[in-house]
Amino acid sequence: MLSGRSRDSGGMAEVRSMGVVGGGQMGSGIAQLAAVHGVDVWLHDTDAEALTRATKSISTSVQRFVSKGQLSQEVATGALQRLRCTSNLEELCSADVIIEAIVESEDVKKKLFSELDKLAKGSAILASNTSSISITRLALATSRPRQVIGMHFMNPPPIMKLVEIVRGADTSEETFNLTKALAERFGKTVICSQDYSGFIVNRILMPMINEAFFTLYTGVATKEDIDTGMKLGTNHPMGPLELADFIGLDVCLSIMKVLHAGLGDSKYVPCPLLQQYVDAGRLGRKRGIGVYNYRKVTGATNLSSRI
Repeated sequence: MLSGRSRDSGGMAEVRSMGVVGGGQMGSGIAQLAAVHGVDVWLHDTDAEALTRATKSISTSVQRFVSKGQLSQEVATGALQRLRCTSNLEELCSADVIIEAIVESEDVKKKLFSELDKLAKGSAILASNTSSISITRLALATSRPRQVIGMHFMNPPPIMKLVEIVRGADTSEETFNLTKALAERFGKTVICSQDYSGFIVNRILMPMINEAFFTLYTGVATKEDIDTGMKLGTNHPMGPLELADFIGLDVCLSIMKVLHAGLGDSKYVPCPLLQQYVDAGRLGRKRGIGVYNYRKVTGATNLSSRI
């Protein structure tokens, strides 16, 4: 039984405070989303510089929504006041829900879940923003598997309308209902997946991205033509290689490895070119170079010049 939260008019527990672990693009986006919708948020990262970048990014993003007339200045100011950053994980001890948005590694996530289980209050839900890793296995690292769930936001969380909820083998109905209500409070459309590798979105998306890399690797077409073909031929807003750069090539590679290990089909073997780019540190936009080059070129103003 999840107790200790206030109740809304329908009798369901209402989340008042939330912890987010991971100050990167996903974590900061989730923290922003929660704060804008009236939740007190602790954003945690072990890297103080990451928290400084996250605070600046959130402030800039919130003000952009204000300038576009999508958010009032009053709501924006309140959101920034509800957001607190910390490098001390213990600060999350009073949170109703804690969402992890750290590196896509099962071992690292399990270690974190074990730590969170020890410090979080007994009624707290532990949610993972994982895009592919088994929720059932993450829950095994805790003493509260009924209160562990997948809450996969799309990137960037303040803008993308979808949240993919994944129930582990032991996730309770109450945990599911509260998590779904929280996502809907954030203005999101919810889809529900069974706990199989890759869930719904990445089970379909990542093999497409991987196949785009094979298409480039085997010389079928240039990167520009591959992306143009998918944008204009299938009405995708971004081509698969451009999207991979946006997601992060390391993340794409990690998910393909999870799919291959979890489903056992050779069609999920990562393309050697994707592996090579990651080995070379060409991780996409966050590093300034991936399939495309986003670094400033001398005498040029276009940050996304092609290589």
